Amino acid sequence: MLLFPNAKINLGLNVVRRRSDGYHDIETLFFPVPDLCDVLEIVHSDAFEMHLYNARIEGENLCEKAWRLLHDRFGIPPVAIHLYKKIPMGAGLGGGSADAAFTLTGLNALFGLNLPQDDLVGLAASLGSDCAFFVYNRPMLARGRGEILTPIDFSLAGHRLQIYPQDVFVSTREAYAGVTPHEPLHSIEFIVKRPVSEWKGLLVNDFEESVFARHPSLAAARQRLYDEGALYAAMTGSGSALFAIY
Repeated sequence: MLLFPNAKINLGLNVVRRRSDGYHDIETLFFPVPDLCDVLEIVHSDAFEMHLYNARIEGENLCEKAWRLLHDRFGIPPVAIHLYKKIPMGAGLGGGSADAAFTLTGLNALFGLNLPQDDLVGLAASLGSDCAFFVYNRPMLARGRGEILTPIDFSLAGHRLQIYPQDVFVSTREAYAGVTPHEPLHSIEFIVKRPVSEWKGLLVNDFEESVFARHPSLAAARQRLYDEGALYAAMTGSGSALFAIY
């Protein structure tokens, strides 16, 4: 079985409040990027094997956790997973979450578990905050830790989206440490209904202020995108990848 887990971007990201469990409540719009994908192959095997190409991950990765979750719960047999990484890691593009979600849906199909989408969403959410989105893999408003998802009728038809990975590593812990949670003036749903040309200054990523202060090259790179004609440009997630809409 050959699958192509795709990236996502965050259109806006508001850090609304810190929760008692140590996480944060956020508001964002997850938007799939179908032309930036990893390559995931799942084949039958006598023993579980995980092969990773073009990247290094210490310890058990999310694909293995996804297999183990279904193995422990439903008794599926071993598989060999081959994962070729093309989505940059630690860039805010959701590659690891996509790999996990596609592993779940792939195993569901390979072994005929016939789990409904709602069950797969619940399993994916247990693996990571962004994983549930990739089961739906369509534009979704996300709240809570990112696992409370609401479909939104949204498209970038008539626009061109371009991703710009950056040679900067930003840890999620570092990004959250620099943010003061607050209620936004306008909801993301309200803003994205306006023309893209009006988003600048309205659709914000709360991580940008502190991350750009620590990494001025990111702020300069975003400004270059505007100078080159972008209607809107921003950092996705906690960074460091940038994207622009033309």
